[in-house]
Amino acid sequence: MKEREFWQLLEEVLGRSYGRSVAQDQVLPSFGGMTVVEALADGVEPRVVWNVLCDELQIPDSQRWGKDHNAPPLPAK
Repeated sequence: MKEREFWQLLEEVLGRSYGRSVAQDQVLPSFGGMTVVEALADGVEPRVVWNVLCDELQIPDSQRWGKDHNAPPLPAK
């Protein structure tokens, strides 16, 4: 997942205003208390940030990938 795709999905699933607010304000304990914006700026893979955010907000798997319901592939290690 590219960062551009992350932002598109965030807006689709959470709405533009709420999604952007959450990205700036939601503290993610899994990333040492960074926000979504900070984690992305720190180089954390957007797909990982997305999954952690969805877990924190308790967004079910059936809704977290938007209308397509297809999870992007995991990044190669």
